[in-house]
Amino acid sequence: MDAERWDIFCRVVDNYGDVGVSWRLARQVAREHGKPVRLWLDDLTVLAKLRPEVNPDRDRNDVDGVEVRRLDSPAGEVADVVVETFGCDPPEPYVQAMARRDPRPRWINLEYLSAEEWVEGSHALPSPNPRLPLVKHFYFPGFTSRTGGLLRERGLLARRDEFQSDTWAQEAFWESLVGRAPPPGALKLSLFSYAGAPVEALARACLRAPGAVWLVAPHGTPTGAFKALIDETNAERGPGGKRRNTELIEIPFLPQDRYDYLLWACDMNFVRGEDSFVRAQWAGRPFAWNIYPTDDGAHWIKMAAFLARYTEGLDRAQAGTITALWEAWNRRGEAPGDEQFRPGLAEAWAGFLARRPALEAHAKAWSDRQGTRPDLATGLVDFVDNVLK
Repeated sequence: MDAERWDIFCRVVDNYGDVGVSWRLARQVAREHGKPVRLWLDDLTVLAKLRPEVNPDRDRNDVDGVEVRRLDSPAGEVADVVVETFGCDPPEPYVQAMARRDPRPRWINLEYLSAEEWVEGSHALPSPNPRLPLVKHFYFPGFTSRTGGLLRERGLLARRDEFQSDTWAQEAFWESLVGRAPPPGALKLSLFSYAGAPVEALARACLRAPGAVWLVAPHGTPTGAFKALIDETNAERGPGGKRRNTELIEIPFLPQDRYDYLLWACDMNFVRGEDSFVRAQWAGRPFAWNIYPTDDGAHWIKMAAFLARYTEGLDRAQAGTITALWEAWNRRGEAPGDEQFRPGLAEAWAGFLARRPALEAHAKAWSDRQGTRPDLATGLVDFVDNVLK
């Protein structure tokens, strides 16, 4: 019997996050589960940044066993399994063809990742189409056994551990990326944020910290204001005539797999969106999430729900340190609560540095604990093959 065919649909909303998740899922279903997969995208230029082999001018690309198609190109035959990511309905002619197909395809809506409690009650629920004889099932990624888990390729954490325990491999990575290794003992920070994140305040806080600091940011990260600040301050002399010690290092935008190594090589990762949010957790390093802001403020609820799970088991001071840093990093003037009782970024960063060893151990323990759960792609394939068969 031929392997069932999958069609995965994605429309770009949050730029790299949506495409990153959809691509990782498509590749893993094809590579690790042997399913023929077509990934349908409305914007191939974004995937081309993550996978340079993709030619965005072509309607079809074949990469890592996945057939990547432009969303407006002819669809042909309907697949056995249809996955819409983040509420991205397939084109209407395709949905009509789904309704005519015998047997009808299994239809999944892969939702956004959330730690909110209501997700557990909504995971895997059916949703009959009001117009057509079709049923869609919601599938929620998450952090508990009552959700669909997180995207994690086979052997990922073993590869991470091997890299992080190999000083020579890390030095070789930095040499290949920036042409030199960091100074001994340098604090290495990766920075991937939305416009509006307080990057200049972070730079000022790093300039006041003892020891060398590397701020590593891919091109396109809003770094202009604090690059000038660092350059100006480093041109001055610190106490005793010593040159100051913070560097901003801008790097090319990295393909997905190489970005993992950057997260593994850094001591602290500032990330944004959904894809890098999950990859930072698999890095087993402390991180801060620049969550996509919503007009109604729902992102604060979503962030608080994750922090409640992530900081569970920490003592009050350690949990408060993480929460203060995340709130300061995401504050754009609309955060709830009284400003006078919430620390700014400089104070929050100083608190992180003071408790860094404990927070590093916690980040590794959280990552390893999540790594014991079934991964999202495996869970989704099992749900489709054995529950919806």
